[in-house]
Amino acid sequence: MQKPLKMLSAAVIGIAAVSCDKPYQYSQERPAIDQIDSEGHGLQSKDLLQASDQMAQELLALPALNASQTRWTVVAAPMENQTVSQRESLDIFIDRVKTQLYKQGGDRIALIENRDRYRALQEHELDNPPADAQASVQPQFILYGAMQELANRDTSTYRAEFKLSNLRTREIIWNGEYVVKVRR
Repeated sequence: MQKPLKMLSAAVIGIAAVSCDKPYQYSQERPAIDQIDSEGHGLQSKDLLQASDQMAQELLALPALNASQTRWTVVAAPMENQTVSQRESLDIFIDRVKTQLYKQGGDRIALIENRDRYRALQEHELDNPPADAQASVQPQFILYGAMQELANRDTSTYRAEFKLSNLRTREIIWNGEYVVKVRR
């Protein structure tokens, strides 16, 4: 009775080892984050890096920002997904732009937490959250974006558009885009 059970266990372990070979191999040999995975489809990590680096560099090069005597206060909105797969969150793109602005912006840009998130965090963490929202820093600008997709049979063209708008005047201060064609 024990011999057939041992043989069955060995067979199950052997099948599992063979069928799991590809994920193990991929995790050991995965491509660098700044390279395209030849087996991948759709947007990849290289697109994330290129798009967010380009957008942050363009924003930080704005003459109005660099000539300003005060720090610009910027809040970010979630990334709007206008692609075929609208159930996916694309906030990773806007979040990485924020990270790059924080790292490279120095004393030129102050990132402001989203109001609703900020209040939820206060209510969660503080025994007596402040009642007066006017005491907090009010953002001058909002950074937001949308990802669009033109889908074909074998490829998709993605267009990420990012905007910086003045919250008081509604003027679009900056508009940047990143376009890439990928295999579906």
